[in-house]
Amino acid sequence: MRVLAIDDSRTIRDMVRLTLEREGIETAVAEDGIHGIEVLDSLDPRPDAILTDVNMPRLDGFGFINRVRERSEYAGIPILVLTTESARELKLKARAAGATGWIVKPFDPARLVGALRTVTGLT
Repeated sequence: MRVLAIDDSRTIRDMVRLTLEREGIETAVAEDGIHGIEVLDSLDPRPDAILTDVNMPRLDGFGFINRVRERSEYAGIPILVLTTESARELKLKARAAGATGWIVKPFDPARLVGALRTVTGLT
């Protein structure tokens, strides 16, 4: 499995990468939505899933999800929002933009990996 993780916090990017790579999941990272689009376009093969934060500079998570969902080649990639936010209206906004699910930070490593396996159907 291959995952793209986008977060403006270097600590979170490192924690996500370490968590996923321990489970044998290849992980690419980006520091905001603009960088996330650049990394996504450079990945071959495409990632099986994307994790994105909501609050980021340059392009936030909602804008990132919107841009990804505008492109047919990425339509089938599950996108999980990984954020400290838990407000229902933000979850609804993410779902409307095309997010597949929502995970609140701090994340439980086993739940994060389980959620990725569930949305991708991969082990």
